[in-house]
Amino acid sequence: MTRPAADLANAPHPDVPASPPPDRPLLGIGLMLASVALLPIMDGFAKAMADSFAIVQLIWARFLFQSLLIVPLALGTSPRAMLRPGHLPLQLGRGVGILIGTFLFFSAIRTMPIADALALLFIAPLIVTALSPLVLGEPVGVRRWMAVLVGFGGALVVLRPGLTVLQPGALLALGAGASFAGYVLLTRRLSHAAPPLVTLAITSLVCLVVTSALLPAVWVTPQPMQLAAMAAMGAIGAGGHYLMIRAFEKAPASLLAPFGYGEILTATIVGYYWFGDFPDGMTWLGIAILIASGIYISVRERVRREETGH
Repeated sequence: MTRPAADLANAPHPDVPASPPPDRPLLGIGLMLASVALLPIMDGFAKAMADSFAIVQLIWARFLFQSLLIVPLALGTSPRAMLRPGHLPLQLGRGVGILIGTFLFFSAIRTMPIADALALLFIAPLIVTALSPLVLGEPVGVRRWMAVLVGFGGALVVLRPGLTVLQPGALLALGAGASFAGYVLLTRRLSHAAPPLVTLAITSLVCLVVTSALLPAVWVTPQPMQLAAMAAMGAIGAGGHYLMIRAFEKAPASLLAPFGYGEILTATIVGYYWFGDFPDGMTWLGIAILIASGIYISVRERVRREETGH
């Protein structure tokens, strides 16, 4: 899931600085492409192991190994901010938001193709835009409201209610998108509270602590290869998000947003070669509508910021 994966269509990624220095755009694009190429592989590992382990254990493993990589790095670069984080209640709420979103997304891909679930996750930036006036006090013009409505239409094309049986996995994916939207809104409130690596480390630790408390009820001892897959899942999650952080340090969010949607291509490749899944024509149409809406919102956001100067 992107996700720490990522409101790429409407704002800087949740785990990146609020004011990126756009000095090396090509490097930023390359880092973003590398990030979105990695993250669906993590989802592939989760889907492959979902029949053998409870979702809680998979999330625990993902954040355990991610924390082992990210927390020492955050302590090394920003020890004071890591040991005394600001706005702790919001930080905890942010962690809970991504935890719920991850649980719903991993539950969704247990029963549906990764690419289809990821497409429905793309409603997150639309929800963020719709709630920005209420939660953040940010005005949303008529054009962006129209883009939100068109984007929700794209989600309906993917879902096709009334034409096919609406599977529970799709509803779980929509719930993940809504949870992730809440995560993004909290992240905007925390944009100046801590360095991005510190925020990512705190998020990982919150998810690890909560799932550790639930773990005894669902624990299944993994075999060596399964443990290696869990470690790979955490390492890929940490590596993917670290690359995304670095991408936004090199290029502005408005430039990188379209490349973030390249994740759907990697997810399709993983789904096809690993599980034999491939989106049909109508699903691709819905994905295209969602992506177009998200990119338009990103462009309008950039125009608004240039006009207002902030």
